[in-house]
Amino acid sequence: MENIAIEKFKIDDLEKLQRIAKKTFFETFSPYNSAENMEKYLNEKFSEDQMLSELRNNDSEFYFAVYLSDVVGYLKVNLRDAQTELQDKNALEIERIYVSKDFHGKKVGQILYDKALEIAQNKNLRYVWLGVWEENHRAVQFYKKNGFVEFDKHIFKFGDEEQTDLMMRKEL
Repeated sequence: MENIAIEKFKIDDLEKLQRIAKKTFFETFSPYNSAENMEKYLNEKFSEDQMLSELRNNDSEFYFAVYLSDVVGYLKVNLRDAQTELQDKNALEIERIYVSKDFHGKKVGQILYDKALEIAQNKNLRYVWLGVWEENHRAVQFYKKNGFVEFDKHIFKFGDEEQTDLMMRKEL
């Protein structure tokens, strides 16, 4: 899609980040999860304190996808100790790529993904990895199309449920 700009997050954009994070997470997962688990997760994981903690980590970076001054998606990548699991200094974790439902199918996710790849390549890293819910078929297909392969699984606690994430990686 033309006219999508990628902008590095600035600390005074916290409200924008919370808004797009909650909106896109809800759109993606609410049809498959209980309202109670969804509300608890949104309130905890996207609270001001939690978000500020993530933003202050020098090994994490956030980027917005902006269309005509509206934030329509975002990317979070982690390096070194900020990585959620592997913590490999030769890798970049894509922790989050979320796009507003209105922009699905318009290449916004691909643009954010390409930004993550550019970051990894500029840092001369060996591979990119991520975890994706096995039931998020749209995302799993997206990553497979982009050359990722499954290498492991892990359990993701979502409220009172345990869900399985596929661990996927792509060599650079």
